[in-house]
Amino acid sequence: MATLNTNGRPAARIADAIDAAILRRLSDDPDATTLALAESTGLARNTVRARLARYRAEGALKSFERRIDPAFLGYPLHAHVVTKVTQRKLAAVAEALAGIPEVLEVSGLSGVADLLVHVVSRDAEDLYRVTGRILAIDGVKRTNTGLVMQELVGYRVTQLLHER
Repeated sequence: MATLNTNGRPAARIADAIDAAILRRLSDDPDATTLALAESTGLARNTVRARLARYRAEGALKSFERRIDPAFLGYPLHAHVVTKVTQRKLAAVAEALAGIPEVLEVSGLSGVADLLVHVVSRDAEDLYRVTGRILAIDGVKRTNTGLVMQELVGYRVTQLLHER
């Protein structure tokens, strides 16, 4: 029987030691076959296959897109656009942002700003165009753009697997 959270809905499953072993191996070699994962973790092939199917069903593994470097596609500049919006227009603003190809990710924030928009561009002039498109969206009140000068710590989660 599924565990329920305080809202009476099924609680999200949290990775156990078997999941951590499989995910650590996948992190090392994302293209590993089920057989290779089973051999390297000491688990039965059917166990690995069932866990991988569960990850897909639960949405535990994110898309392949995260592995593609935008610079390889001609977009070497990264920036974060901190955005203040009219709250009642938030859904429409998010939809408009999703329509801008250079927008990689949008996060809703609490505090002094409403959205953190991660964008890429071909060069500084292109960044000016992209941020202009964001500012032109109905409901966007103000933006502040910070150019990423250097990635000091890249996206990572493997270190969390060692806690399991």
